[in-house]
Amino acid sequence: MNPFEALLLCLVAFGGSLLTFFSGFGLGTLLMPVLAVFFPIEIAIGMTAIVHLSNNLFKLALVGTKAKSDIILRFGIPSVLAALIGAFLLNFLTEIAPLHTWQWGSHTCTITPVKLVVAILLAFFSVFELVPRLRHWQVDQRYMIHGGLLSGFFGGLSGHQGALRSAFLMRAGMDKETFIGTGVAIACMTDLARMSIYLGHWTQLPPETSITPIILAILSAFAGALIGRRFLRKMGMKTAQNIVGIALLLFSGLLAAGIV
Repeated sequence: MNPFEALLLCLVAFGGSLLTFFSGFGLGTLLMPVLAVFFPIEIAIGMTAIVHLSNNLFKLALVGTKAKSDIILRFGIPSVLAALIGAFLLNFLTEIAPLHTWQWGSHTCTITPVKLVVAILLAFFSVFELVPRLRHWQVDQRYMIHGGLLSGFFGGLSGHQGALRSAFLMRAGMDKETFIGTGVAIACMTDLARMSIYLGHWTQLPPETSITPIILAILSAFAGALIGRRFLRKMGMKTAQNIVGIALLLFSGLLAAGIV
C-alpha cells in the first residue's frame, strides 16, 4: 500500500466513523469499497468487520453507559443469530465459480456471485439513505425481533446493518445518546458473531499485507469517533451523505461488472 492509498484509507475511516454518530450510513459502508480495491471482496468485508468492531468498542466506552439492556436483548440476540447465517452465506458465495470474465484494456474483469450480491446490497442501502422518505423510515417497536433478524443477516452477509438497525430503534423512545449507545452495543454483538465466521478468509493473506491497513483504519476511526462524540448534538451531514451515496452507487456498478 503506497502513501496515497494509505491516506485515502485513513480519510475514509475517519469520515465513516464520524458519520456513524449521526446515521447508520457510515464506517462499514464507506470503508469496505476502499478495501475492496486492494483485496478480494470477501476479505475486504472481513477486514472492515475488524475495524468496525474496534471502532464500536471504542464508542461503547464513550456512550455505552446510556445503552438500554432490554432493547439490547430483544434486538441484539436475534441480530447475532442472523449474522451467523449471513456470514455463512457469504462464505458459501465465495466458493461459487465466476459467472463471466471479460477484458477492459489490459485489465481482466471477473463477475462473481459474491460481487453481484454485495453490489446489489450496496446499491440498495445507498438508495435507502439517498431518498429522504427511506432515510427517515421508522418501524413500530412490536417488530423489534424482526428488525434484529434483518439487520443481523445483512450485517453478516455484507456488513450493511446500521440503516436497518436505526429504522427499528428510532421508535423505541430513546434520547439521542441512549439511541447511539444502544445501537453501538448491538453492533458490537453482531460484529463479534460475524467475525467468528469470517476467520477462514483472513488466513489467506500474509500478515504484513493485511495488518497495516487495518491498524491505519482503526486509528483513523478512533479519531473520527472522538470528534463525532464532541459534536454529537450538531447535525448537518445530509450533503455529505448524498455525495457519498452517489459515489457508492457508482462503485456498486463497477463491482457488479467485475471491474473492481
